Amino acid sequence: MILLLVILALLCTDAVAAAKIPGPSPYAAVDARNAGAEFDNLPGFTRSRYARDHALITPESRVYTGLFGWRETNAAWFVTPAMAGGPTFSMYQALMRPGASSGMPEPGTWRFVFVMDGKISVQDDLELTDGGGAASGRYNDLTHGHFAYFPADHRHKITSSEGASLLIYEKKYVPPTGGVAEAIGPNPPTPRFLVGYTDDLPNIETPGEVFGLKKLLPQSLEWDVNFHVMDFNPGEHLYVKEIHYNQHGLMLLEGKGVYRLGDDWYSVQAGDVIWMAPYVTQWYAALGYKRSRYIILKDTNRDPINTNTP
Repeated sequence: MILLLVILALLCTDAVAAAKIPGPSPYAAVDARNAGAEFDNLPGFTRSRYARDHALITPESRVYTGLFGWRETNAAWFVTPAMAGGPTFSMYQALMRPGASSGMPEPGTWRFVFVMDGKISVQDDLELTDGGGAASGRYNDLTHGHFAYFPADHRHKITSSEGASLLIYEKKYVPPTGGVAEAIGPNPPTPRFLVGYTDDLPNIETPGEVFGLKKLLPQSLEWDVNFHVMDFNPGEHLYVKEIHYNQHGLMLLEGKGVYRLGDDWYSVQAGDVIWMAPYVTQWYAALGYKRSRYIILKDTNRDPINTNTP
């Protein structure tokens, strides 16, 4: 009996020794998966998706090029009218290096700038002369969460001495017509130059919903667009499974969750961009342990017969 126990002990010792022989573990792939594989670095892998009525554009898919009229700046275009669903706006990220400066948008086009990182200065209503320029207003040290709206054909200049990352929307201004023009009355005002800070704005009530909502621009009828910043705590979601005529361009600024677009479901996280054409089914739920926050374009105050005509 004792001899049998000794033999078993020796066999077990040999087995343990054999298990410790250096070499690749047959479970290496499983260990890596459990540790969290870096999917963004997998060859050929992307979470991005482009469809007729929506797109998800994730950071690993972005292509940066020079930006016409800008100095020391590269841009990645997320949304343009070239897309199959016919968006009527452009949305892009501008990466400004130290010493960078902006150019003007196309004639008749307004520009909205949201600062994601870094620091910028804004000169408003710049009057160019042969000897230089003079500005009626200058706003310095705009940092993360600040925003600026420049009306169509409004002279301005954006500069950055330290570098900055900007989210920019541009769109041809749609003047009020029909019932909107009648409601405004004669000599209607036009949208004005505006600078603000997101968290200085109050939340607006959203009956039937649970998310926090801030509207960055005034809600008066001369404005043909607004930008909503929407906050969801983990587990909160849109109650309405939305289908509507408004087009959207969205960037998730914080957190993560699941977005339904049409019949597809996407896992999304901070840094992802979503384009939604009119009438695509849309729904969002926030997951994880931190709040979700996104910024989204919404055309407004115009008859739909005029709003989405490229």
